[in-house]
Amino acid sequence: MKHLRKIAVASVLSVASLVASAATLSEGTKAPNFTLPNQENKPVSLTDYKGKWVVLYFYPKDQTSGCSKEAHNFQSDLPKYEAANAVVLGVSLDTVESHKTWCTKDGFSFKMLADPDHKVTDAYGVPVKTMGTASFAMRDTFLISPEGKVVKVWEVHDIANHSSDVLAAIAAAKK
Repeated sequence: MKHLRKIAVASVLSVASLVASAATLSEGTKAPNFTLPNQENKPVSLTDYKGKWVVLYFYPKDQTSGCSKEAHNFQSDLPKYEAANAVVLGVSLDTVESHKTWCTKDGFSFKMLADPDHKVTDAYGVPVKTMGTASFAMRDTFLISPEGKVVKVWEVHDIANHSSDVLAAIAAAKK
């Protein structure tokens, strides 16, 4: 019984910290800095993009149909992001090697960041789903201003139009 009580307390604390983490990332809050390796195993930090709009999008898994569609839409719209002084950074719990394989195969030129330890995923309050032994980040996107503030947060449900929605949000925030 004592063991079950410890598990219950740990679960409540874990949920509370996740809720607190997500609550700190409401619109207008400072985005947590991070450093993660990209598909070339080079460190990428949020501070590298000070003065630019950052689209930080979390997705479940490399080389899956929904994630590929979303990534291809961002890739197709890269010239529009560049024109808007914005960068796109994808984040999943996959490894550097997995990202490298996927980016090479599908021709993605924007940075895919590996977060297998959930550090950035947890810092941004992105829910993680576990199925068997595999864990997946849910599909959430954060638009971060050139000053490092969270401008908009999406729980993404419409993969097909998500990149267009993000571009519209950047345009609206600039007004």
